[in-house]
Amino acid sequence: MFDRSLASCLFCKIIKGDIPSFKLVETEKVFSFLDIGPLSKGHALVIPKYHAEKFHQLPDEDLADLLPTAKKIALALGAENYNILQNNGRIAHQEVDHVHFHIIPKPSATDSEGLVVGWPAQKPSMDELKKFHEELISKL
Repeated sequence: MFDRSLASCLFCKIIKGDIPSFKLVETEKVFSFLDIGPLSKGHALVIPKYHAEKFHQLPDEDLADLLPTAKKIALALGAENYNILQNNGRIAHQEVDHVHFHIIPKPSATDSEGLVVGWPAQKPSMDELKKFHEELISKL
């Protein structure tokens, strides 16, 4: 069966070699490369070779190399501070509909280079957290 998303997916084309990339690490399940629109020097992407739009759609066996590859790249970058970012869906800032992890070095605390993140924390009550915890546990 032919899947249109695979034919039009930017990252699937990169994996196949139809679009050139600056490849870093490749395994049977993972492909990684430098981001061509980096937030900082060394900004890299790690993607599964299996095409899935969102993280929860990836088969468990395709998860094994993702974080070890991200770790290997983070170590090679030598960055003391960095972000590992993974977004799911447009309103969560996902731009390419293929699961991907960003490794984004943060060169210095005063540098505007790298990822800039806001963290609008909520303040639920302990009762609200307890109720949600029970609900979530029942689904796990």
